[in-house]
Amino acid sequence: MVDQDLLAERFEEHRPHLRAVAYRMLGSLGDADDAVQEAWLRLSRSDARAVENLGGWLTTVVARVCLNTLRARAARREEPLDDAHVPEPIVSREDGVGPEQEALLADSVGLALLVVLDTLAPAERLAFVLHDMFAVPFDEIAPIVGRSPAAARQLASRARRRVRGAAPEPDADLARQREVVDAFFAAARDGDFESLVAVLDPDVVLRSDGGALRPDVSGVVRGARAVAERAVTHARLSPFVRPALVNGAAGVVVAPGGRPFSVMAFTVADGRIVEIDALADPERLGRLDLTALGD
Repeated sequence: MVDQDLLAERFEEHRPHLRAVAYRMLGSLGDADDAVQEAWLRLSRSDARAVENLGGWLTTVVARVCLNTLRARAARREEPLDDAHVPEPIVSREDGVGPEQEALLADSVGLALLVVLDTLAPAERLAFVLHDMFAVPFDEIAPIVGRSPAAARQLASRARRRVRGAAPEPDADLARQREVVDAFFAAARDGDFESLVAVLDPDVVLRSDGGALRPDVSGVVRGARAVAERAVTHARLSPFVRPALVNGAAGVVVAPGGRPFSVMAFTVADGRIVEIDALADPERLGRLDLTALGD
């Protein structure tokens, strides 16, 4: 058997990549870490000498674990995921992300994209993530999903059409994103309804997820005037807004009294806000690492 210390060292070299794969598959850092840990357990029980391509072998194991998790989630739900569901965000300081977060966000996987990925069937999501985000050949994807390579290609193609039709393409200029988000909160704080409408795309979508503990804040609001009215209604929270990067884009943490109330991700396209995704579920907020944001 391969020396366990050496094996662990080799595994750690692949951990950032494996976490990135699992996060895109599952939309949850906690679940992603569980999938990566399961991959380590399987590796440690295997004869690693027989593994020619360790990175490929581990990616396949993580993909299978994630696929099982996605299928188990689907089986537990009597109804499809509701429109208000917001995946678990990656929150970091506005002055930059750490090395681990850089690996997770290397492909600019915004929260809006994860929302769309959550609507895909498990096999579609796996095929799209592995092929389109990590360039895994369909010949390797096919046995994971139990299909032919041609069928795996179709799964990815179907998912790609869904993603392109639903996930907005954000502006690349982070400073410009921040200007637009700051203008949004300034207008909300001042009760300036028309200025609020001006920074919102006419078809903007506001998605708020309060989870099981706060169902009253869950819901989807569509249209610039409706979202502006919602922002004015909640203007009392504006003084507690702390700028942050949410999945690498301009966002905020709302923390009255220093206690996180919500994390808000903004998708800015062509200088206007096209999507706002707010996680206000106390249970999942409690699992986020917000220590790097400071006071």
